[in-house]
Amino acid sequence: MERRTIGAGALAVGAVGLGCMPMSWAYSGSRQRGDASLRTVHRALDLGSTLLDTADMYGPFTNELLLGRVLKERRAEAFVSTKAGLLVGEQHIVANGRPGYVKRACDASLRRLQTDVIDLYQLHRADPEVPIEETWGAMAELVRAGKVRALGLCAVGARGGRRSGAGLHDGTLRQLRRVQQVFPVAAVEAELSVWSPEALQALLPWCEARGVGFLAAMPLGNGFLTGTLTPGEGFEPDDVRARHPRFTAEMMAANQPIVAGLRRIARRHGDHVTPAQVALAWVLAQGRHVIALPGTKQERWAVENAAAGDLRLTEDDLGEVSRLPAARGSWD
Repeated sequence: MERRTIGAGALAVGAVGLGCMPMSWAYSGSRQRGDASLRTVHRALDLGSTLLDTADMYGPFTNELLLGRVLKERRAEAFVSTKAGLLVGEQHIVANGRPGYVKRACDASLRRLQTDVIDLYQLHRADPEVPIEETWGAMAELVRAGKVRALGLCAVGARGGRRSGAGLHDGTLRQLRRVQQVFPVAAVEAELSVWSPEALQALLPWCEARGVGFLAAMPLGNGFLTGTLTPGEGFEPDDVRARHPRFTAEMMAANQPIVAGLRRIARRHGDHVTPAQVALAWVLAQGRHVIALPGTKQERWAVENAAAGDLRLTEDDLGEVSRLPAARGSWD
C-alpha cells in the first residue's frame, strides 16, 4: 500500500488506516465479536493498513485491550493512535483535560495496549474548564518522557446541529493556533467524506500549509456510502445511526442519488470496484497529507477498504463527485 507521512516528524503509515471503534463501541453491539475483530486487525496489518485508530473511551477501555492482544505480537508493524480527554458515565460523556488526569490516562492506555510508546496521542475533546494550553503542555511532557511520539487534535464531533458550510471548524482552528504555540501538532482527525466535505473549506488547507497530517474520520459516511444499507431497515438502539439525522428511512431514501453516483464511477473502473472504494479514493485524492480511517469490525470490509488505496480517480471522476447532490438530514 502507498505510504503517507504524518507531521514534520515524517511518521509513515499506510494511506488507508483502520478505525477500530466499531469493534467495541457505537455500532451494532450484538454483532461485536472479539475473535472476529482480532482477525480484522491482523488482516489490516497484513495489507498495509498500519494506522490503528482507537481511544480509551471506546468500550470504554475494551477497544484498547483488544488492540493490545495484537500489538503484543506485532507492535513493530503497527502505528498506534489513541485518544484521551473524555470520560464515559452511565448516560453521559464529559471532557477532562486536567494535566494530572491526562498523564494517568496515558499510562493506563500504555498498559492496555501492551506497548511502551504511543505513536500518536490525540486530545479527544478540549475541556471547557481547563485552558487547552495546560492540557497540551501535559501531553507535550509525555513526548519528552518518551511515552508518546507525536500529538494530535481530534475534531470529530465539531458538527454543530444544523450548521454546515463555512465556519464549521472555526473553533477547532482557534484551538489549533493556541496549542501550536505550545508544542507542534502532528495530526488532526476530523470527519471528511463525499457527503461531509466541510473540512475542505478551511481545516484541510490549514493542515496542508503546515505539514500537519489529516486523518479522515468516517470517510464512508457511517457506512452509508458503501451502498450496503437499506432505507427503513433500522438500527439497534445502541447504534449511533439510530439517532443520526441522515439515517431516518426518509433521508436514507433521499440520499440514494449520492450512492448511485459513486456506483456509476465504480463501474467505469471495473466490475470489482465498489462505491465504498470510490468514496475512499476521493478522500485520498484531497491531498498527500490525508489518511483515510474507515472503521470496521469485519475482515472482508478491511480487505475492500485497503484495496481502495490502489484506486486512482480521474479528473472526470472527481468532477462528477463534486456535482453530486449535497446530503440531506431530517432537519432539511
